[in-house]
Amino acid sequence: MNDSNPAFKEGRPQPLQNPDNLAQVKLPYFDYLLALLKAGDEIIEKSFGRHVHWGYWDIPELATLTTADFEQATENLSKEICRVGKIQNGLKVLDVGCGFGGTIAHINEYYTGMDLTGLNLDERQLERAREGVNPRTDNIIHFEQGNACALPYPDQSFDVVLVVECIFHFPDRKQFFKEAHRVLKPGGYLALSDFIPGTIVLPFTRIKLPERLSVGFYGKCNVQFSAEHYRKLAAQTQFNLQLARDITLNTLPTYTYIRRLGQQRKVSSIFAIIETAAIELLSRLRLIRYFIYAFQKPSL
Repeated sequence: MNDSNPAFKEGRPQPLQNPDNLAQVKLPYFDYLLALLKAGDEIIEKSFGRHVHWGYWDIPELATLTTADFEQATENLSKEICRVGKIQNGLKVLDVGCGFGGTIAHINEYYTGMDLTGLNLDERQLERAREGVNPRTDNIIHFEQGNACALPYPDQSFDVVLVVECIFHFPDRKQFFKEAHRVLKPGGYLALSDFIPGTIVLPFTRIKLPERLSVGFYGKCNVQFSAEHYRKLAAQTQFNLQLARDITLNTLPTYTYIRRLGQQRKVSSIFAIIETAAIELLSRLRLIRYFIYAFQKPSL
């Protein structure tokens, strides 16, 4: 086994080479959620205390948009991504950008014999994950700090790599794909979800904003990656594209729920209001679409 990443040494991940980078992680929506969770907000706890991503409804027209309905919908999205990632009992799985550990918790509750690792750059999210997710049956769970573009693991360490609704925060998708390919075993799967701009919108996503406007409520987001970019990236990094599934319609009730929740919590951030309204409008017009992808590393 070739431990080619210098962040890996003697069997365990090492601290980031430049810990000061952590101070540069700007995710205002996590600041907001963590403050409400600390204050004991029960609705926020049920809505975002486990999963911090959009919901998925098999039949969106039947969404009731209660807290319990949204809570189940976020669980459904993790379930869908696990399904396309071919999760099954006895696998070693890495969840990159694991948030509060919701997807790891889902796998922990529905599968056995699992070796599960959640990786995140933000130690605050990891602290909550460690407190809230405990291994069941014969599963093993680790939550570790690390960089998605310099994964602190040896070659061929994992059967599956998951990236749930966070790859747009990564500074370099191609570098991440190279790292995912490196740490996956032959035949392993990379499964992810992402917001994909359509042809009409794509040129506008490349407009460079002043630095003070480049980090909004949802942090710094790169939504410049089209479906064609993903096809080319798969070929460039020696992945086989197995699935590209548009689930935009299944996620649309999320916007109504978030809008109502924001009104109830009297969210005053202009960035939060504008960004959420913009992504909702573009999604309803199908100018930005929500996709689930599955890529497979070729077998030897």
